[in-house]
Order: sequence, then C-alpha cells, then structure tokens
Amino acid sequence: MNTPPESQVRLQWSDRLSPQQRDALRRVLTPARVKRWVTTALMGAGEITVRIVGAAEGRTLNREFRGKDYATNVLTFAYTQTPLTMADLVLCAPVVAREARAQRKTLLEHYAHLVVHGTLHAQGYEHEDGEDEANVMESLEVLLMGSLGLPNPY
Repeated sequence: MNTPPESQVRLQWSDRLSPQQRDALRRVLTPARVKRWVTTALMGAGEITVRIVGAAEGRTLNREFRGKDYATNVLTFAYTQTPLTMADLVLCAPVVAREARAQRKTLLEHYAHLVVHGTLHAQGYEHEDGEDEANVMESLEVLLMGSLGLPNPY
C-alpha cells in the first residue's frame, strides 16, 4: 500500500516583528503546534508556509492582493490544490491579538482557528460566496477545532 508523502509545514517570522513580539508568540506558535493545526485541516498532502507579520506588512499585502487598505487577520495565497495543496498563510499578529482579546479567546485558540481557516481556504473552501458555502466551511472548522481539543470558534 502506498502511503501519501508527509506534508511540509514551515513557520516564518517577519523580520519587522520586534524580538519581544517574536519571543511571546514563539511560546504559542511552536512549529509542532502549527504543523498539527495545518495537517488536521488538510484533506491530503500539502506544502504550507505560515508567516507571521506585523500590521504594516499585513496591510500592504491585503491592499495589493485584495484591494482592501487595512491589515486583516489571515490571508491565504493558494497556488495548487491537486495533487498537492500548496499555499502560504499570512497571519497579522497585532490583528490576531486584538481579535482574541475582543472575542475573549486565548491567543492559542484564535491562532489555531485562523490556521485551520486559512488551510481550508487553500483547499478551495469559501465563506464569501454565499450562505451555503459559509455554513459548510464553518461547520468543518467547528469539527476540526473539536478534533484538536479546542472550543467552537464561533
């Protein structure tokens, strides 16, 4: 029996994050955790890079690629879906921290949810194309978060 190749997950840090920001986030965003979150959401093999950025880089990327002039929590740059899911996920640390506080979630829970969310986007799932698609994606997120031992993100 052929076993699928192991997925490759890389964690990158923007050099524009302060050493204090990186140190604090490294306690939450360990390579093993991030890999577990990505591989839980992948339906097959993949090569995913998760990049953590500051507000300026997040805003620039959102403006250049989505035409929206503000930093957002997660951007997914999907390159291929078959036979291998290849994508970059860009998470904006200040936005994620602000949202976690506002939603009364731990930073770990919110990062896990956004990594799962971005990984689903990389595989073609959408929530902005209609209510049915949004319901499918959100239901899958709830199921995947539960499988990780984490609460419903909604």
